[in-house]
Amino acid sequence: MNTGTQRLHIEGPAGCIAVAVDAPTGEPVGTAVLAHPHPLFGGTMDNKVVQTLARAVVQAGWRAVRFNFRGVGDSEGTYAEGLGEREDMQAVMDHCAPSGPLVLGGFSFGAAVSSHLVSRAHAAERDVVAALLVGTAASRFAVAELPVAMRARALVVHGELDDTVPLAAVMDWARPQDLAVSVVPGGEHFFHGRLPVLKALVLRHLRGVSAV
Repeated sequence: MNTGTQRLHIEGPAGCIAVAVDAPTGEPVGTAVLAHPHPLFGGTMDNKVVQTLARAVVQAGWRAVRFNFRGVGDSEGTYAEGLGEREDMQAVMDHCAPSGPLVLGGFSFGAAVSSHLVSRAHAAERDVVAALLVGTAASRFAVAELPVAMRARALVVHGELDDTVPLAAVMDWARPQDLAVSVVPGGEHFFHGRLPVLKALVLRHLRGVSAV
């Protein structure tokens, strides 16, 4: 993401996992772990939406941790239908953020995976300050309901014109939870031309929940 990005490899359940870490100036508030889009359709931790999330969390004072799911780039293993990818994200959390304030998020497939980790971390009584779910692939994968205590701390962002994951599918997932959805006018799945809007939404959300 920048010249200060730290690249490392950690041990995961399917072999090594490639990780990228970006730190803010000064002591970080905590750690944000961010997941990328579908591994079989070109998703990597260097995806522009994931990088935008990372830049926003760093600007808000958090350490940003991105990683490649199994089978992507230098990460070992093969695609595991979303179930193994949850374990990949858990391994990254355990290694890079074993304690302290935590933000969990992702884009598309990564948002679906992250939803399960939010529930798991909350049940483990981790200090999950926020969830950032962008372009959540609700029409394609099992997206977990968020714990009641996390719903006010969740930022769900979707493009108005997303034709990969219809906005209606995300609304159908969010509605039973009384979960707010921020809709980006004119935005499509990859937020072309709308990334500054996405970054501003994330910054505002993180600054809001950090002040609570």
